[in-house]
This record gives sequence, structure tokens and C-alpha cells, in this order.
Amino acid sequence: MLAFPAWTPRLTVATMLVVAALIATVVLSKCSGGQSGPGGPGSGDTNYVGGSVGTTGFKAGQRAAAPRVAGATLTGQRLSLSSYRGDVVVLNFWASWCAPCRSEAPVLARLSRAFQAKGVRFVGVNFKDPGQANGEAYERSFGITYPSLYDPDGRDLLAFRKTVPPSAIPSTLVIDRTGHIAARIIGAATYTSLNTLLSQLTAVGSG
Repeated sequence: MLAFPAWTPRLTVATMLVVAALIATVVLSKCSGGQSGPGGPGSGDTNYVGGSVGTTGFKAGQRAAAPRVAGATLTGQRLSLSSYRGDVVVLNFWASWCAPCRSEAPVLARLSRAFQAKGVRFVGVNFKDPGQANGEAYERSFGITYPSLYDPDGRDLLAFRKTVPPSAIPSTLVIDRTGHIAARIIGAATYTSLNTLLSQLTAVGSG
């Protein structure tokens, strides 16, 4: 039997089953470098098995709009993705217990500093961690200064189910200045791949 969290009354049972299914998918593939197969926004391609890191880009004009995501960060501040409209956003789903997350953390910290002046904002989503203290310690150990939403129940993950769903931990979504999802990385992001994506999106006249 599923043990639903305290906020269950505000959601339908059907929605909770979707949450449970998505969480199960991610946990089963946790710390995966799963490679994405064919598909795109709304295609329902949520099942990923092991393999190399997969990066999927979406052309301007064919990108799904990022859903409205808002909540409390690990430090208790209120954060809304909509407040970053006009900036490029790197949305990284991570957990302190995930080894590939730890391997990519220095890359994300470095790139967040390098692209800040170019209008790129990094936001983490701390998923399925047993406590906020674990996430805070993780950020301190890797010198991560950008905020992370605390998502122990997977609600932020659920918000992307009809667009471009993250389907492994770690996963990274790159959102363009208009609020549309330009790329998805399944597995640990590398410096080269993410640097290339951000350079393209911040170039003058880019989509």
C-alpha cells in the first residue's frame, strides 16, 4: 500500500498515482546515465535504462513551455521559475545520495559562475532526500551558491510530466529566455556539453 504524504488531500488519488509512478521510475533509474531515445515534448518517453549520457535539443518554435514551478528552497526562501523569465535557466534535478550528481556538481558550480553575467540562472531541485540538512551539506561541499528547491515528494518532478519529464537522477533541463524547454540532459552533465548549449542560447540572436 502506498503511504501518501500530508499534502495528499489537496490532490486527487489519480494524481497521486501518477506521482508515485514517476517517483518509482526515477528511483529505479536513480544515478543513471540513461540515454534518451527518440521522442520530444509530450511524447511520454519517461523510461530510461542504463547507457551513456543523453542530450536532446529542441528547435525554437518546437519547444514545450516549462510549467509553473514554485516552492521553498533548501534555505526556506520562496522561489518561482516565472521570476527568471528573460533569462536562460538551467534546472538541475539532483539528490545528495546520487554519485553522478556529485560528479557533475563541480561542473554546474563552475558554469553557474561563468555564465551569470550572460543572463543564465541555475536552479537545483533537490529530489527525494531524507532531509534538508543533507542537501545543504551537499551544496556547501561543492561550493554551490545558486538556490535549490526542496522537493522531497516529487511535486516539482510531476509538474513536467506533460512536457519534457526528467527521468533519471541527475537530469538537467535548459530553459530558454522565453520560458520554453530548449534541451534535456539525462545523466551527469559534462562541462563541454552544457557549456556548448549555454553558449548557443546566449549568443546574440539565438533562439
